[in-house]
Amino acid sequence: MTDEISLPSYLRGRFAPVPEESTATDLTVRGLLPPELDGHYLRNGPNPLPGEDTGHWFSGPGMLHGVRLRGGRAEWYRNRWVRTRELEGHPFVRDDLTLDLTATPANTHVIRHAGTVLALHEAGLPHWVTPSLETVGPYDFAGRLTTAMTAHPKEDPVTGELHLFGTGFTPPYLTYHRVTAEGLLLDSRTVDVPGPTMMHDFAITEHHIVWLDLPVVFDPALAGRRGMPYRWDDGYGARLGVMPRTPGSTQVDWFDVDPCYVFHVGNAHEDASGRIVLDAVRYDRDGFRHCWSSLAGHTSPVGPAARAPRPRRAPAVLHRWTLDPAVPRQVTESRLDDRAAEFPTHNRARTGRPHRYLYTVRDDGIVKHDLTRDSTRTYETPGGRHAGEAVFVPAVDGTGEDEGWLLSLVSDDDGAAGELLVLDAVDLSVQAVVELRHPVPAGFHGSWLPEPP
Repeated sequence: MTDEISLPSYLRGRFAPVPEESTATDLTVRGLLPPELDGHYLRNGPNPLPGEDTGHWFSGPGMLHGVRLRGGRAEWYRNRWVRTRELEGHPFVRDDLTLDLTATPANTHVIRHAGTVLALHEAGLPHWVTPSLETVGPYDFAGRLTTAMTAHPKEDPVTGELHLFGTGFTPPYLTYHRVTAEGLLLDSRTVDVPGPTMMHDFAITEHHIVWLDLPVVFDPALAGRRGMPYRWDDGYGARLGVMPRTPGSTQVDWFDVDPCYVFHVGNAHEDASGRIVLDAVRYDRDGFRHCWSSLAGHTSPVGPAARAPRPRRAPAVLHRWTLDPAVPRQVTESRLDDRAAEFPTHNRARTGRPHRYLYTVRDDGIVKHDLTRDSTRTYETPGGRHAGEAVFVPAVDGTGEDEGWLLSLVSDDDGAAGELLVLDAVDLSVQAVVELRHPVPAGFHGSWLPEPP
């Protein structure tokens, strides 16, 4: 048996994959679950098969974790691998060098649109799953989706449309898609970018799409190796693009920005002057390289020496760009907070519209950012416990943007059983903790799927 301390960091501690699927019922709840929480909380993340090492935290096959809440009770917890062709042993790159878009890990996000639950990974097609975590199969919107699909689509809270994109390793490098509220993909457009960037996220506003064309690029020389085939390229440049949501338009106004990388957008909106305001978690070059090296297991104190020096300040912070379409190339940048941040979330009813609050996660807790008052409030996790992305669930009769709850899966450095944490989104007080009986590895993104009325 491999000694645990010799394993890379993404295979041990709170990242350690669980070796099997499990089900637990009638879960213990500390505190009081709000009775209007009636639905499924689902979260996705990488979970390599026993004995498997994929070379990077991002690369493991997807495992969904789900908790069913109803009537103030936690009825069950389940974890299930997403049954993709990759999990079955089929390669992403076929012998004829074409790509099998169904052979992906499906490990990044899980959403519901038009009644269909989809497990997502940006290199391939979505996978249709049930709320009870059973895999139905690849999903291509009735044959209309022929590119990969981002793991971060945006649903407009007013129109109900789902906006998404697909990236490619060869031209076309970027394709935009629009799906109706009823689930029909009816608009696909190629967007011109100079190369195969790792565009992980994007943003929408009421009238625009906001692109992030940044200097982390696909490198063919790294393909076929273990890990992720991307690297920082100083020569690529960094820019943000603003494209009208007008059907058929592919005209993009590009704005050069200071070199950086963004994994995750908080939100974007148009201000009263028509400027585009984008809030996201920003990495500078050293911060990105340190993060990338860490995710590949190279910063463990008992493992190989770090390949990138630890930055002297937080590697990633909440940042704001203000773009003025009326003044070509005019960009204003500002740091919203100096502390480390990731996995920004917000009230989805404000997607693409002005927002006051964002929620982020750091190593020791969850932070609520009040962007109007320039203030923060923090929930600190106990020692050795780490909160995952905080998903906002609005109160049914709430009138304030922050009236509701935050749901977060908590992992433990020592392999103790995980928890589902329920916080009041107004003051971050603990409302309830659902004990899960099984370890839950750190993961990526999830969604609250309320029961239909």
